[in-house]
Amino acid sequence: MKRGTKFVARTGIIAALYFILTFAVAPIAYGPLQFRIGEALTLLPLLFPEAILGLTIGCLGANILSPFSWADVVFGTLATLVAGCMTYFIGWFFRKKGKTMDVSGDQFIRKERDKRMFFQCLLGSIPPIFVNAIALPLMWLILGSDSAYWVNFGMLLGTQTATVLVLGTPLTLALARAKI
Repeated sequence: MKRGTKFVARTGIIAALYFILTFAVAPIAYGPLQFRIGEALTLLPLLFPEAILGLTIGCLGANILSPFSWADVVFGTLATLVAGCMTYFIGWFFRKKGKTMDVSGDQFIRKERDKRMFFQCLLGSIPPIFVNAIALPLMWLILGSDSAYWVNFGMLLGTQTATVLVLGTPLTLALARAKI
């Protein structure tokens, strides 16, 4: 498969998955205590640059259904784009540093790669967790729909951490091992 075809296919699959996983839990996917299962995909830019566009398109689609209407479409989607780019650059940094690493099938080398990928997931989770936790309560504050910025920040910090770290890390580690 050509690189361009693979890029477009992955982008579409990631966008569709994000939208479906968010829409599936729509009653709890919007607001300060949001639990979007699609956010588990936000670590994928560590592995695939096309995940940035896929996540952004998927988030845009999911935010069209948001009770916060145009503001969530614009600012929520922009937050996902920014977080995706930041996560990608964390992965880029690790790939750049990893060029000198031995790629043999040695057991020790595989364990080291797994540890390195786990650490990469931990660092890569910072942007999607914090960008959303900062940006969304700020959006609600500016819109006047909710003035409890720090309470909303704390709730989003908790739910984002749960979805990104608890669901996203195992998914990303499995995909990295599978070398898809």
